[in-house]
Amino acid sequence: MSATALDHEHRVTPRELFFDLVFVFAFTQVATLLADDPTFAGIGRGVLVLAALWWAWAAYAWLTNVVDPEEGVVGAALLVALIAMFVAALAVPNVFEDKGVLFGAAFLVVCAMHTALYSLAGRGSPDLLRAVLRLAPWALGGAAVILAAGFTDAARPWLWLAALTCTYVGAALTGSSGWRVHPAHFAERYGLVVIIALGEAFISIGIGAGGVAIGLREVVAAVLGLLVATSFWLAYFDFFAIRGEHMLRSREGEARVALARDIYVYAHLPMIVGIVLFAFAMKTVLGHVDEELDAAAAFALCGGGALYLLSYSAIRSRLERRLHLSRGRFVAALGLLLLLPVATAVPALAALALVTAVWIALHAYELVWWREARSESRSLLASP
Repeated sequence: MSATALDHEHRVTPRELFFDLVFVFAFTQVATLLADDPTFAGIGRGVLVLAALWWAWAAYAWLTNVVDPEEGVVGAALLVALIAMFVAALAVPNVFEDKGVLFGAAFLVVCAMHTALYSLAGRGSPDLLRAVLRLAPWALGGAAVILAAGFTDAARPWLWLAALTCTYVGAALTGSSGWRVHPAHFAERYGLVVIIALGEAFISIGIGAGGVAIGLREVVAAVLGLLVATSFWLAYFDFFAIRGEHMLRSREGEARVALARDIYVYAHLPMIVGIVLFAFAMKTVLGHVDEELDAAAAFALCGGGALYLLSYSAIRSRLERRLHLSRGRFVAALGLLLLLPVATAVPALAALALVTAVWIALHAYELVWWREARSESRSLLASP
C-alpha cells in the first residue's frame, strides 16, 4: 500500500466534497445537542464537541492537501474515516450521556486512520514523516482520552477539555517544519467548510420553521435568519476568502505552514462555533417568536455573530503580529454583545430584527469604506 505526497498545486476533488458531507450532518447534530440542553453549560459542551469535529475535519483537509484523495488506498481509507465520522456524529446528541464510548471509539478510528495515511505519504519524504510522528502522540493521545472519558460521568466534560487543549496546544508546540501547504487547494477547502456550516444554519432555520404553525411572524423570522446567514457568508467571501489564499502564496516554507495553521485551523474554529451557535439560536427563535429569549439563547443569537466577527481581528493581529482590531467588524461585534440584555427583554422576533440591523449596518459601512480593498481583492482573484 502507498499514499504519495503531492508536490504540485491542485483543486478540491469530488471525493473530498463527498467526505465533507458527513460534517453537514455532524454540525446539525451539534445544533440538536444544544437545543436539547439550552443552557450555558450545554453551550460549553457543544463547543467541546465542535472542537473535536473541527480537529477531525482540519486534519483531513491538511492530509488531502498533500496526498491525492483519488488514489486507491487513500480513497478507501477516506471511506473508512467517513463511516467512522458518521458513527461519531450519530452519537453527538447523547455524547455526554450514554453514547460517550461510541463517539470516542469512532473518533479514535478517524484520528488513527489520518495518522496512518499521513505516515504512508511521508515514507518518501523524511521531513514530512518526522512532522507526522511529532504530532501523532498529541492527536492520538487526545482521542484516547476522549474515549476514556466515555467511561466516566461527572468528569467527562473536563476530560474532553483536557484532551482537546493538549491536542490543539500540542499541534502548535510541535512546530511547522516538515509540513506542506498548497495555497489554492487549502484556501478553497476552508472556504467550502464555511459554506457547509452555513448550510447547517439554513437547515436549522428550516427545521425550526417546520416544527411550528407558520404565520406571518414565523415567515419574517425565517427571512431575517436567512439575511443574517447571508451576512456571515458575505463577511467571509466578499473579502477574506480571496485574501487568505494570497496571504498564503506570499509566504514560503515554514512561514506558510505556520500562517495556515494559525489563521485557518485556529482562527476559523471560532467562526464555525459562531455559525453553529446562531443556528441553534434560530431554532429557539422560530419556536418562540413572541416570547423573550432566555440568557443562553440570547447569547447564542448575539454572541455567535460577535465571535464570528472577532475572528477577523484575530487573523489581522496574527498577520501584523500585534493587536489589530478591524474597526467596522469590532464595532459590530461590540454592538451585538451590547444587545445581550435587550435580547432577553423583548420578544425573540424583535431581538432577531435588531441583530439583523447590526449586520446590515456593518455591510453598508464596508461597502463604502472597503471599496478599494474589495477592488484590489478582485484583481488578486483575476491574476494567475
